[in-house]
Amino acid sequence: MSGAAEDNPLEVVEICAGAGGQSLGLERAGFRHRLAVELDGHAARTLRHNLVKVLGYKEKEAEDTVCVGDVADPRVWNPDEHKDVDLLAGGVPCPPFSIAGKQLGASDERDLFAWAVELCGRMRPKALLLENVKGLSGNRFTAYRQHVLDRLQEYGYIAEWRLLQADQFGVSQLRPRFVLIALQQEYAAYFHWPEPYAERPQTVGELLRDLMAEGDWSDEKLNAWVNRANSIAPTIVGGSKKHGGADLGPTRAKAAWAAMGIDGKGVSDYPPGPRNPRVEGVEFPMLTNQMVARIQGWHGSEFADWEFLGGKTAQYRQIGNAFPPPVAKALGCAIRKALLKEGKPRPLVETSKVALDPVYKVLRDRKRPITVEQLVVALAVHGTLLEQPEVERRLVHLGHDFELIQKQRANGEIAFLLGDFKAFLGQDDHQRHELFAQHRSRIS
Repeated sequence: MSGAAEDNPLEVVEICAGAGGQSLGLERAGFRHRLAVELDGHAARTLRHNLVKVLGYKEKEAEDTVCVGDVADPRVWNPDEHKDVDLLAGGVPCPPFSIAGKQLGASDERDLFAWAVELCGRMRPKALLLENVKGLSGNRFTAYRQHVLDRLQEYGYIAEWRLLQADQFGVSQLRPRFVLIALQQEYAAYFHWPEPYAERPQTVGELLRDLMAEGDWSDEKLNAWVNRANSIAPTIVGGSKKHGGADLGPTRAKAAWAAMGIDGKGVSDYPPGPRNPRVEGVEFPMLTNQMVARIQGWHGSEFADWEFLGGKTAQYRQIGNAFPPPVAKALGCAIRKALLKEGKPRPLVETSKVALDPVYKVLRDRKRPITVEQLVVALAVHGTLLEQPEVERRLVHLGHDFELIQKQRANGEIAFLLGDFKAFLGQDDHQRHELFAQHRSRIS
């Protein structure tokens, strides 16, 4: 962090903070944590430990800063105590949007994205930063994203989405993340998305050479492995409690790891050598948690000293679920500059008035039910030509995230009216509470 940032720290409240990937990046960008809320006890202990060890917090200060529990439970923390904070940030749960899951979106009890937007309206931070998986950028969630933009506009924010790749910011891993940035209008013109680094990141072989060398390798074998691991890593996954222990990803990812001379079926305690004999029938060495953390971005003078607490699997989950610190720092620096009104303001093209899903736009603006055939005609009037099967498919998608009221007409046709957004927004009687309690042991 620069001297100027140290002299003038901005404050952040972070939700779903995890073990501190985003926390560390934001701190290095010049933000100081007023509060960090995290569900998992292991991750919370890791974050507290490093606030003291790495970031210089006092023991009592770190204890008070990290709050453990369900972020949507009013007994855990009171958002009203943190109104007008500089930044509200978080990496809300990914499974509702992940293409590896069922993509239930607003119907998933783990979905906190829409709730976080309502929290923004309640707390009124100067800026909002939310990140999630690439799946949220897909066609399945066009109406969901539009609802988010509409709500933020109602609250007086100008919001933008962007898909970022971790390797654009020095991380030796692809790891696409879909990022939402929203700022109050006073600051929005000063926000510029961070520019990708000019230099390519190190290959996995280059990045891990010194750690692999700690094992009992000959120079010849080590050099051969480094030359084989000559690309960046696939996205590190496997941090879910539901799917068991440490695992570097599904079949496709394991094939990518194998192509680099790495066994992706688990994580090892030591580099290859006498203390860590290879499993019988396994051709390649496994990575250690230290190696995985380095691939995730905990590397270099600003990020390397972070320590993870808990057992091997608990540590791996913390690492696998993290937002790479260098990416968080790049975004944090861009937000900080906007809040301090540094640089040249840009002309704002307000995109939140443009509906991403044309079917959603027609339904959103109507007060009376409309049939599929009428929808086709209405879309054509607005310049969008969709066949009836495509309109019906989009209605199915909308029905996952919105109450879609169906009215049968006298001639037997079904007409549709857009009802309430299904997502949890903080309601006391929402089904999310019962489902969350039921599945609490496997939610991470």
